[in-house]
Amino acid sequence: MEQKTQTITQQREVDQESGITETAVLEISTLIDHESSVLYRFSKRFLDIFLAIIGIIVLIPLFLVIAVCIKLNDGGDVFHFREIIGMNNRCFFALKFRTMIPDADAYLVNHPKLLQEYKQTMKLEEDPRITRIGGFLRRTSLDELPQLFNVLIGQMTLVGPRMIHPMELSRYGKYVQKRLSVKPGITGLWQLYGRKHDSLETRIALDMQYIDSRTILLDLVILLKTIKVLVIQTGC
Repeated sequence: MEQKTQTITQQREVDQESGITETAVLEISTLIDHESSVLYRFSKRFLDIFLAIIGIIVLIPLFLVIAVCIKLNDGGDVFHFREIIGMNNRCFFALKFRTMIPDADAYLVNHPKLLQEYKQTMKLEEDPRITRIGGFLRRTSLDELPQLFNVLIGQMTLVGPRMIHPMELSRYGKYVQKRLSVKPGITGLWQLYGRKHDSLETRIALDMQYIDSRTILLDLVILLKTIKVLVIQTGC
């Protein structure tokens, strides 16, 4: 079968371990370059379950501290359930610590310019809905830690493409089926590198590159780098 490709131009950092290169032009296939082996799938699921259980146990005190801070900030709900499109087109709700004001959706409706910006990029450059504690949680990615429960029950994986809302799926264009072939991850190439780039094109390219190059070794490298970034950002 002839492999379809699309050229995506992007600037990237040099990273020998994870395979990120400073370039250039990437030829990204709309097909999966290689199918994952049974051993890879088993090892990845084992790693997900084992590390998710350890993470939840170790982080329970931190979860309690964050919950209290959110409650003291505005008295609203501690958690936010975000609808996500997962593997094989299955929708589920990802668990996150709430980082926005309680009526965040209504706020957008009442501010048409912000709503228009959000529909174009699925994010706001300067989001006035984010609370003070929410800003800290987002900068440090601590708001995403409750997704360990999603990993434990098999809806997500520790390392994978970024999670997206069903409304975002169409933006993947010809890469939709490839994106739906894997579970979304708590962290990934997009978490380490994508936040420095605003373009949706770059974020999609990072997702596709991960799918084409995924291995247990790459997952471990990304996990270690994520922990390193988390430690630096939180000052632990």
